[in-house]
Amino acid sequence: MLTIGQTAPDFELPNQDGRLIRLHDQRGKKVILFAFPKANTAGCTDQACGFRDVFPQIELSAGLVLGISADRPAQLAAWKTAKRLQYDLLSDPDHQVMSAWGAWGINLRLFKLPIAATRSFWVLDEQGILVAQQIGVSPLESVEKALAALDRLNQSA
Repeated sequence: MLTIGQTAPDFELPNQDGRLIRLHDQRGKKVILFAFPKANTAGCTDQACGFRDVFPQIELSAGLVLGISADRPAQLAAWKTAKRLQYDLLSDPDHQVMSAWGAWGINLRLFKLPIAATRSFWVLDEQGILVAQQIGVSPLESVEKALAALDRLNQSA
């Protein structure tokens, strides 16, 4: 699991269109990365649409949003279109990135799916330094807390 103040490890994953997205290429921007268990489910839709709704505010802060799950690109593409999400959704079907970031494994919130992605968020500054995170968070709290961390980051600049 990552610790605050640590440089986030680089990764490269396909987005909903199959295009490879590399975290390192996002340097110079503030990044909100959020993990979700399954596209097109109620809680995940609340989380994704919450980030959609505050996306203009994030963009004004020179930030971007990336969602990540074990879903395949085609599933993510359909969901992104249906919910009008303005940001990339990343496919991590082997859950290597989510595991490395501490968001894959026993999920105490989802007793029906004991091994799954744990709803989480991370906020990175422009140099890729982790400034905020929470592993295991409610859908709307992830949006509120990530946005608050972004606001704190902007105030310290």
